[in-house]
Amino acid sequence: MNLWSALFVAAVLVVVQTRPANGLRIYVIDVEGGGATLVIAPSGDSMLIDSGSPGPAAERDSKRIADAMRAAGLSKINYLFTTHYDGDHVGGAPAANAVAHFERFFDHGEMDPKWEQNRGIDERYRAYLDIAAGKRTIVKAGDTIPLRGVRVDVVSSSGRVIDKAINGGGAPNPYCSDAERKEPNKTENSQTAGVLVSYRRFTFLDVGDLTWDKELDLACPANKLGRVSLLLATHHGFFNDQSGAPALLWAIQPQTVIANNGPRKGMAPSAFERIQKVRGIEGLWQSHLALASDKEHNTAEEMIANTEPSAECSGHWIRVDVDSEGRYAITNGRNNFSKTYQVR
Repeated sequence: MNLWSALFVAAVLVVVQTRPANGLRIYVIDVEGGGATLVIAPSGDSMLIDSGSPGPAAERDSKRIADAMRAAGLSKINYLFTTHYDGDHVGGAPAANAVAHFERFFDHGEMDPKWEQNRGIDERYRAYLDIAAGKRTIVKAGDTIPLRGVRVDVVSSSGRVIDKAINGGGAPNPYCSDAERKEPNKTENSQTAGVLVSYRRFTFLDVGDLTWDKELDLACPANKLGRVSLLLATHHGFFNDQSGAPALLWAIQPQTVIANNGPRKGMAPSAFERIQKVRGIEGLWQSHLALASDKEHNTAEEMIANTEPSAECSGHWIRVDVDSEGRYAITNGRNNFSKTYQVR
């Protein structure tokens, strides 16, 4: 490659990676069926929602977080927002902190052993407290996160959801009349802190692994969240049907859905079919090809970021670029396939 060709390629890369002027950017980072979503406000302030897995996977996941930071032109991430203390959401926090240098930490509060926990929770929780010491804020439902340039509403935390409707919500929900109900969940997932990120008319809902019963608290008898532009499919694509209550999913009517699933975690055929029943849905994107499902129960190949098993996976992200005029583009980091949507 000659000098002029190299300069042209470099210029193209700058154009591709630069955040739209006065826009919002979101990276759904692949951490093999865990959680790590990078939100970059128009102000340049940034927040990572969850930090991937512990142990040997932490090196992999922190590298992928660092790759997303480089793509976004970031040298640090201002905030870490931890939805809950399961290993695939908080286990990578120390390694992520080493590359992101977080200034502040937000979470749902103290770890309570009365909630069923993943193995190794005590060690993970102590490691998290060590890096968050002196910089930690415990959030409750109804709080806001001070990320300049966007509004971030905490819609659930520590087993409670917001009391008052937001985002134009509050109307009676017709899907509640025959909604399937489940016994109160007794795991750490039920304590999940979730957020609604709003930028002008665009809204992004990430409620981590919030459980079916808590989703119904947000949905019934009235939908407290209104309609959303983009949903990060709860619990990695409704894993084991612990999440994904239709009464919430169909009421918020996401225009688009991204599933941060793993190759064999989440996005079972029932989850795929439930998402397809959302009225007016325009796009489903997946972090991984669901290897246990057939072609008819995966989204279009060009909208899947990773198509191989974890051992062979390169960890491609899915990026969302939102402009100030009500348009947003979703791009597959594997093949640069992109689709643009007009916020409804």
